Order: sequence, then C-alpha cells, then structure tokens
Amino acid sequence: QVQLVESGGGLVQAGTSLRLSCAASGRILSSYAMGWFRQAPGKERELVACIASSGSTYYVDFVKGRFTISRDNAKNTVALEMKNLKPEDTAVYYCTTDSYSRILGRRPSYWGQGTQVTVSS
Repeated sequence: QVQLVESGGGLVQAGTSLRLSCAASGRILSSYAMGWFRQAPGKERELVACIASSGSTYYVDFVKGRFTISRDNAKNTVALEMKNLKPEDTAVYYCTTDSYSRILGRRPSYWGQGTQVTVSS
C-alpha cells in the first residue's frame, strides 16, 4: 500500500503564491511518477501537473508558466509551487502516484486525501 499526505493548502488572495507538498510512504516504486489533480466544486477532477521519476514534467495548459512541479526522490516528496493564483484555481488539490502513463491517462491508483486551496478575488 501507498500513503500520500498533502499539506500547504489555505486561503490566499489572487495574484499571490502558494506551495503544496505531498509526502509518500509505503510500497513506493522508484520508477513511479507523481502528480497533482484538482477538483473544483461542481466540476470533475482534472489533472494539473505530473513529474516522472526522471524529472520530466507535464503541465496542463491553464497552469503553464504559473505552476511548477518538483520532486525529491530521496525523500519521496512532490511539491507544487503555484504563482499568480486566480480565483478559478480554487479547488481541492490531490497528490497522486503511479506510472507516468496512468497519471497522464487520468487514472492513477493512489490518491492523497486532498488539501483545499481557496483564492479570493
């Protein structure tokens, strides 16, 4: 089993920054990718960014240039640095891990419990 615990969410004003972190524990494969999804009220969960074990990254268009995903393989952690936040970024953000293809396919096996990010205008 794999456990994922997110932290760093909160209430911020538009235009500011926030950093989310996720710690993974359990039976983690070193080759696994890690990623972030989000779900806004009344909307489907959507992929935000993904990072392979090699460090290769993928971002959806609406966060390119504003969000940066990074990972520390030695500590089994992944972070999401979010800049120039907008009210439409308000959502519950979830950490995930699985193969790169499964995360890009929007079907990772392991999920964290989520952390709320609220951006006020």
